[in-house]
Amino acid sequence: MAATRGGRIWRAIAIFLFGGILGTAFGVAVGLFIFPYVFPPPPATETIASEDTEALVATGEFIHADPSDPVHYGSGKVSVYEKAVFLEPDFEVGPGPAYHVYLVPKERVRVSGDVRDTMYVDLGQLRAFKGSQRYPIPDGVDIADYPSVVIWCETFSVLISPADVTAVEETSLLHSSGSDSASASKVLPKNENPG
Repeated sequence: MAATRGGRIWRAIAIFLFGGILGTAFGVAVGLFIFPYVFPPPPATETIASEDTEALVATGEFIHADPSDPVHYGSGKVSVYEKAVFLEPDFEVGPGPAYHVYLVPKERVRVSGDVRDTMYVDLGQLRAFKGSQRYPIPDGVDIADYPSVVIWCETFSVLISPADVTAVEETSLLHSSGSDSASASKVLPKNENPG
């Protein structure tokens, strides 16, 4: 009789501990998924410093890399300066936990594996799911080596939204409406004369 009572007590303790662990794990998981949706941070309204705006290097636009995925999406423009990445006021991503802004040395990032297999530069945790935000670029980083800016979920190692960035010089030459000689003068050094 005593052995049966002792077995019941141990079984009750085991069930209690298992239920506590399971309940805690469920609560953490729900918190990770639900909290950003229910209590998102307010839209950001940061500005870019005037000294940064003189050194615009590249521009791009965030895209929804996998249209069949309704959770991981993004849109809006990004400007890359010599010392900072600036998410423009129209920037927006679907909410989630632990999003970071990465510079990635790969063109046309479209799947998570494109980021996992590279030596990216982490610019810091995303501060808001909408709005303008400035992220400083560490000293010694050559921005020309990073043709992509991506929003990445560190918790689940998932690509949220990539942006292909194009050098400003390339963009201005492609959209130049001037004559051939005017275009040529843009790319020639100052001391050379085309004629």
